[in-house]
Amino acid sequence: FHECGFLTGRMLAREKMKSREKIYKVIEITRLIKRSLEDEFQDVWIEGEVSNLRQPKSGHVYFTIKDEYSQIQAVKFRPSKDDVFSRIKDGDKVRAFGNISVYEKSGQYQIYVQTAEKLGIGDLHVLFNQLKEKLQSEGLFEKKYKKTIPALPRTIAIITSPTGAAIRDMLNVLDRRFSNVHVLVYPVKVQGEGAAAEIEDALDTLNDMNEADVIIVGRGGGSLEDLWAFNEERVARAIFRSKIPVISAVGHEIDYTIADFTADLRAETPTAAAEMVLKKKEDFFISINRLEEKMIQVVQYFINDFRSRLKWCVDHHAMKEPQHQIAQFRQRIDETQWRLKQIITQVIKLALTRVNKEEEKLGTLNPLNILARGYSITQDFHTKTILKDVKSITRETKLETLFHKGRVVSVVSEISQGHSKKSPNKASSGRRRKRGDR
Repeated sequence: FHECGFLTGRMLAREKMKSREKIYKVIEITRLIKRSLEDEFQDVWIEGEVSNLRQPKSGHVYFTIKDEYSQIQAVKFRPSKDDVFSRIKDGDKVRAFGNISVYEKSGQYQIYVQTAEKLGIGDLHVLFNQLKEKLQSEGLFEKKYKKTIPALPRTIAIITSPTGAAIRDMLNVLDRRFSNVHVLVYPVKVQGEGAAAEIEDALDTLNDMNEADVIIVGRGGGSLEDLWAFNEERVARAIFRSKIPVISAVGHEIDYTIADFTADLRAETPTAAAEMVLKKKEDFFISINRLEEKMIQVVQYFINDFRSRLKWCVDHHAMKEPQHQIAQFRQRIDETQWRLKQIITQVIKLALTRVNKEEEKLGTLNPLNILARGYSITQDFHTKTILKDVKSITRETKLETLFHKGRVVSVVSEISQGHSKKSPNKASSGRRRKRGDR
């Protein structure tokens, strides 16, 4: 580059000496520089890491080749499908072959790549993947830890650079959607040394203040190095421990950072974050009107339902002639009472019949009724044991004989073992004493 500058200066000096009055246009100087670069840097190899890779509809591939000290823009015009550029991506190490020239419109020098070789993954991408795997294994990306973004936040906190285009875009969107929402801007560095520490402090401070309902943290697009503050572990852990929901809005749609995986919601761009966090005021009014209409429909349904029930009750014949219904109920009561009385009477008659039958059965078994037919019962006077056999009697045994009417007490004077048709022995009858009828 220094040789190029020397040659360019020498050529300019030569032209100046030819005509001290000549004044160069910008395009003339640019073309002189371009010609010098193309003459000096033909067929060069450049090795570095790919970043900011993009391929518009034209089919050309634009990217940056960088190392730890510097970077150069590169262009590959319409690569073939089997070219290495169909497999290359940000973070890959490449060795590119081509010519150095100048893009006249911007005055920027760049390499026009003819071919390239893929060498491997860049150092930053290795660090990115290592940290991603570490935090994922700890569960920082799991859905169960994601907090819900409020539908209508009262205060929105934005952590970003106060001078970048991202904050202007977000404020414009928020103002158009809901002009009276409270926005709290926390200015921080979003790239370079100390940026990750400032972002972490901002997240912790906003949580200590506890004034915001949701936090947007992010910045506009850039290279992997520009966005690296949002790939720091300290920022990821600060987002994870935040009690306030966090939306990550870093870079463009194709840019993914560790903050995106840790946040409660990822937005493709800062503008998209502003659109996601707050609906248009008109949309809220539409939702409120719809809810109002639905509530009116529900209330009207209940009113109509109660009205139909009331009409049914009013039209019922019981409500039209209440005295007639009362009289019918009284008649039913009388009929029920009469039927109940008949049932009770019938039950009593059946019970009396059963009692009489049982009484007759008991009468036939009563020994006293047997005595009325001319029989008597003889029993031991002292033990009252009924005597069935003379073997249990001895002389001088005192007996008691029961008749249907009255009883007789006697003393045994003679015992006979057989049946006799004679009248009772004289000894016994002679000594029998009559007690009289009872």
